Amino acid sequence: MKASDLRKEEDQSLRERLAALKTELFRLRFQAATGQLDKPSRIREVRRDIARVETILRQHELGIPG
Repeated sequence: MKASDLRKEEDQSLRERLAALKTELFRLRFQAATGQLDKPSRIREVRRDIARVETILRQHELGIPG
């Protein structure tokens, strides 16, 4: 997911995407704990995507142009 694509989205869709990413991260952590995780690098990707979305939401709040 690219930051430039996320900056074009509305705040509401970003919040929905953030909720979906957090749910996915929970599932991935659960799979890792039970030994069923196929792609461990996906946890890192999702964590970074969450940070990216949160950063862009904060920039929108502050009115910082992207």
